[in-house]
Amino acid sequence: MPTSHDHHHRPAPAGDHHGHRAAQHAHDDGQAQVLDLDAEVLSEHITAVAAWLPVRTPPTEIVDLGAGTGAGSFALLRQFPGIHLTAVDASAAHLEQLRATADAVGLSDRVDTVQADLDASDWPDLGAPDLVWASASLHHLADPDQALRRIRDDLAPGGLVAVVELAGLPRFLPATAPEDSPGLEERCHAALQQRQAEHMPHRGADWGPKLTAAGFTLVEKLVLDVEVKGADHDAVGRYALAVLQGLRRAASDALPADDLTALDRLIDTAGSHSILRRQDLVARTTRIVWAARPASDNATVTTTAAPEPAEADGPNEWFSAAAEAANCERVLGNRRHGLDTLLVDERGATTNLLT
Repeated sequence: MPTSHDHHHRPAPAGDHHGHRAAQHAHDDGQAQVLDLDAEVLSEHITAVAAWLPVRTPPTEIVDLGAGTGAGSFALLRQFPGIHLTAVDASAAHLEQLRATADAVGLSDRVDTVQADLDASDWPDLGAPDLVWASASLHHLADPDQALRRIRDDLAPGGLVAVVELAGLPRFLPATAPEDSPGLEERCHAALQQRQAEHMPHRGADWGPKLTAAGFTLVEKLVLDVEVKGADHDAVGRYALAVLQGLRRAASDALPADDLTALDRLIDTAGSHSILRRQDLVARTTRIVWAARPASDNATVTTTAAPEPAEADGPNEWFSAAAEAANCERVLGNRRHGLDTLLVDERGATTNLLT
């Protein structure tokens, strides 16, 4: 997808003319901007997902498939001190930026990067990782089922795969906005989704059955509803602007003229109707995580609540009283951050655990 904070996984073919390379460079720049804003605005929620991961023991080798500019990579590096991480992406520009960030924060000795097309027959040699993290990446692939099978074969014994997806691009405007064209944002998203359905049929998929078909057992599923108010985070406006600019580029020929005019007023940063001037912006999205182990590990789905009186911050497997106590401490931290976490068990029941 050319405009979202999701990760692009198909490098331009060799021999493309200069115009195509220039267009690809502009695309990478725009996408990198959205990725960076996503990491900035949603950093607490990415950190919460990394903390939730139901690992049996702290991993030592992690692979981030579709790493982009490294939002998930650096959350994992913070969560698991001492790990070595391999970031895989098709975009050389994204990986270059990831390496620069690793250098700047003193983590370059713990990070390797691999440029690879995950649909190619020559799957990269990623060793035997304890954890594979695939965030907003697998739905870009022509054959994600093949990728999941390869992940299963590569995982170390007892290893975990975490498939992380957003339920569509984030929304920012209230339903009554903009005043001259209420519901504009939803119409833009609907136009884009209709177009994406042809090119990315796996977007919005339920990855649980796909993991099972690839030889995994689903261990946990987490649904994290995210809301970040513009009044609380000064990057929300810039994030909204970048996403709407991407929608304008991607869906312009699918929108009526009146909607295009209204959209152009929102993304005109010098105009009086600029989205940057609005005080009612809220970044809203839902992050869904499927955690699974190879079926040969005899993993079982669990939905464990912390002991009373504490509330659980999400599903996890606990193997000792010490781990349970650590989970309770994380619950309190999440409550302080106002996270709204939903637990979805193997029967599909949903429980609101943090309000």
